[in-house]
Order: sequence, then structure tokens, then C-alpha cells
Amino acid sequence: MLNIQNLQVAHGLAIALWDISLHVQPGELICVVGPNAAGKTTLINAIAGLNPVQAGIMQFNEVDLCQLEPHLFCEMGVALVPESRRLFVDMSVLENLEIGSFIPRAKAIRAQTLEMVLELFPILKTKIHQLSGTLSGGQQQMLAIGRALMAKPQLLLLDEPSLGLAPSIMHDMFEAIQTVNQEGISILLVEQNVTMALEIASRGYVLEEGRIALEGKASDLLNSPEIQKAYLGIE
Repeated sequence: MLNIQNLQVAHGLAIALWDISLHVQPGELICVVGPNAAGKTTLINAIAGLNPVQAGIMQFNEVDLCQLEPHLFCEMGVALVPESRRLFVDMSVLENLEIGSFIPRAKAIRAQTLEMVLELFPILKTKIHQLSGTLSGGQQQMLAIGRALMAKPQLLLLDEPSLGLAPSIMHDMFEAIQTVNQEGISILLVEQNVTMALEIASRGYVLEEGRIALEGKASDLLNSPEIQKAYLGIE
């Protein structure tokens, strides 16, 4: 599905990502973890078409994304939930969700997808006509994920979905992410919460200073001495 080889991304003259290679198979839930400023958001924005690629290969269903206009990524089946959520705060929950289904194939089944999203996040149904800017942080994150799902993506990109959430809400969020994946949607999760990300993913990549430092089965990474020492404080 997603195939990235030797990817290089720069911010101006500064190289942000070096020689990144990763892949996501249909139905997989993959995570990319690492510290702040490791390049995680730069990577996921490049996959979403928001950051131009300087070198390397980036393919989605064998289509060369590097040659594709950014506004066509969603039509190809790629949807991004950005770190900042970027909701339309002066619009209602319903209006935000409807905006997510603007491409023709998603608009044609908007009613069914809306029902699915509200079943996944029942609290949104009770606030369907409320302005999104008045929602709590956790509810806004649910709405941001729901809006992306309204586009009927094949690949869902999640950038730090747990950021700023209370532990109990965080747990519910990761359960919802698993549920989405179980419905057949592939997920690439970028996350600073290493433990929770590796607990729900099948495979993982550790990004440090713009390079892949480790990769492998999520369970192996979670139990590796390097991860436990660097991220979990276990000597």
C-alpha cells in the first residue's frame, strides 16, 4: 500500500529527514515513535503531501505521490489528522464532519459514514449542533478523527492524537484507533507516547534526529533495552 524508500525532506536548506524507508501493508496499524523534534510531524506531513520531498521514493498503491498535486492525496485515499486538529471552530460538529466528505465518492455515502462515525464517538452525536470550538480537547480530537474518516480513506495518518489528553481520555482514544483499524483502515500513527503506541501497533519505527534508529515488531521494540532505557526510564 504505502512504500517509502530513501526519503529525504528539507526545510529550506536544513535537512529534516534522512534516508527514511518504511512501508504500510493493507490493514496494518504501524507506529512511528520518537522524541520531540525527531522529525515525526515532518514525515507524516510529507506523506500527506504537505511537505515537498527532496529525494527518494514515496508510492501509494503504486502511484508516485512525489509527482502528485497535494490536493489529490485525499482522492487517492490518504487522510491526515494533524497534530493541531485544525477544526473549523466557528462551525458545528456536523458541519465539520460534512466538510470531511467533500470528495465525490465520500459524499455519495455521507449518511452511512456519518452514522459510523457517531457510533464510534457517541459523545459527538449529543453535541452534533454545538460549535466545535466549545468542545473539550478530547472531544475535539474525536471530531478531528471523525472528519478524516468521513473521507473514506484507505490510509489514515494520525499525528500525536494523545497530545494534551487526560490519561482516561487517552485510553479511550487508543481504543477507538484500534476499532478503526479493525474495520479495515490502514493506520500510520505518529506518537510520542511510546508505550501506548507500541501496545496497539503491529510494527514500529523509532525516529531520532531525522533518521530511523530502530524498526521491527512492536512487541520486540517495546521489550528492547534501548527503548526501555531511552523512553520508559527502565535501566
